[in-house]
Amino acid sequence: MTRGTVVVTGAAGFIGRWVVKELLDRGFSVRGLDDLSNGSRRNVASFESTERFDLTVGDVSESGVVEELLDDDVDACIHLAAEIDVQESLDDPQSHFETNVVGTEHVLEACRTTDTRLGLVGTCMVYDMVDSEAGIDESHPVKPASPYAGTKLAAENIAESYYHGYDLPVTILRPFNTYGPFQKTGMAGGVVSIFTSRDLQGEPLKIFGDGTQTRDLMYVTDCARFIVDGTFSDDAVGEVLNAGTGSDISINELAETIATEGTEITHVEHHHPQSEVQKLLCDPTKAKEMLDWEPKVSLEEGIDRLRDWLAEQE
Repeated sequence: MTRGTVVVTGAAGFIGRWVVKELLDRGFSVRGLDDLSNGSRRNVASFESTERFDLTVGDVSESGVVEELLDDDVDACIHLAAEIDVQESLDDPQSHFETNVVGTEHVLEACRTTDTRLGLVGTCMVYDMVDSEAGIDESHPVKPASPYAGTKLAAENIAESYYHGYDLPVTILRPFNTYGPFQKTGMAGGVVSIFTSRDLQGEPLKIFGDGTQTRDLMYVTDCARFIVDGTFSDDAVGEVLNAGTGSDISINELAETIATEGTEITHVEHHHPQSEVQKLLCDPTKAKEMLDWEPKVSLEEGIDRLRDWLAEQE
């Protein structure tokens, strides 16, 4: 499908912004929804000139806002709106429940009323990270270690109930660590963006803990393509799909890769060690087989793209 109208919640967020771009590039019209608590108008400013994009400022926890966007003219909904900060979820679990659980239920009800297919974007943080040496596939046990992960898993379970109970076409999409332009570079950002920004500013790259923890790092355009492909795949309806590169890198190695001459690398005490994941490695086999999807941007190329973009922002 290359024409139609798609609702994207969390449209002005980091990944949401790139999902909007992917949809517009494919010829879709996009109705975006974002409360701008984590996203920014700046992220979608380049789309404002097209008639095929419209942004509504509103919150998924308000059912009326969601119902207004999802009518019979909508062909699909991609649900990205979420509270995503692990530490904030530990400090204030209620806010994560309201957005990630109640907000998702509002989206599901609106989709059920209009029989709209839904791509629900989850997180790899729902998995049990104890035994992931071979890579985490979709059958891997779940074990949320923070209210953030718990509320995201609850949202997935509710969505699955709508698939089984109402035959609503739902696909659950779990991208692994994603990085790239428009990602925040403060504490709420991803490690690649934080390190690259700090390197450009000549500041030390601070590693939490001993730096042996690993991450499977996917460039954001690959993530956006996965989300759109997964949402519109009939074969993927009722399925859970992971996306990642299938290789991981330690935070120590990542810092060394990003650091330019003269940049200091330091280790500091972890701010939420109880939720730290020692190894994150995706097994993306199912997405390859079901969607014919695989990442196209290498880590080195992705870092170069991000560095160039960040340098332009200064």
